[in-house]
Amino acid sequence: MSTLQQRLGEALFLRVAGPSGPATRERFHGTPGPRWFAPDRPIRRVHGDAAMFVGGLRALLLQSLHPVAMTAIAHHSDYRDDPWGRLQRTSTFLAATTFGAEQDAQRAVDRVRAIHAQVTGTGPGGRPYRADDPHLLRWVHVTEADSFLRCHQRYGAHKLDDAGCDGYVSDIARVATALGVPDPPRTRAELDAALREYEPETRAIPEALEAARFLISDPPLPLAARGPYAALAAAAIAELPDWARRELRLPWLPLAGPVLAPAGGHAIVRTIRWAMRGRPQ
Repeated sequence: MSTLQQRLGEALFLRVAGPSGPATRERFHGTPGPRWFAPDRPIRRVHGDAAMFVGGLRALLLQSLHPVAMTAIAHHSDYRDDPWGRLQRTSTFLAATTFGAEQDAQRAVDRVRAIHAQVTGTGPGGRPYRADDPHLLRWVHVTEADSFLRCHQRYGAHKLDDAGCDGYVSDIARVATALGVPDPPRTRAELDAALREYEPETRAIPEALEAARFLISDPPLPLAARGPYAALAAAAIAELPDWARRELRLPWLPLAGPVLAPAGGHAIVRTIRWAMRGRPQ
């Protein structure tokens, strides 16, 4: 079993972190010096837990519902051609800002800001957009913070108390500010209010429906991994607001869904957590 655990853990880690993952991990954890977040901060607990697998998928689905943000993703992202590369870049950014030394965190932020500065185009209705538009950046931040925290509270190994939840929102606001987000939420109540503020702007344009189909029904996975991934996807769908599920036309059984999806989610998250413990630390 220990050999199976190690093999699964390494396979998952390589998928998420990429071929350079081991070296990057060594650098982030081995480089001396101050960090943005102390070891006891809530952001480290949340971002270091296997519940992030569910939270990340939920965040992508929710983000797709802003027409301008989704247009920018459809025009400039390689999520269909290189989904694993996109995942690996995102996971490296989260690792750098959460666990890396200050210089690694700042370097990761500078890289993202440089990319955003080059992304421009025309959205629905002829509205011009820029990826570094503070309003769009805030939407992406709010959906990620809400998804990561909500899914941690549902599936995390060590849930946060009320003060810890506020602490997490405050922690991740530090990263958002560095990325150019104006006045990000700093408490759970402010985060909930920010998500509600964006709701009137959201709708599922065709590109959003296509992205949801890709993420839920047609993931780039071998047949053996489709079953576990289906459980992961169902857990992410279960954590979405009702209005988001309706807009994205996602499958949902009103009576069975709230029971079966979390049960499957707990099973798959526990399995991922078990596998990841088999990796060399």
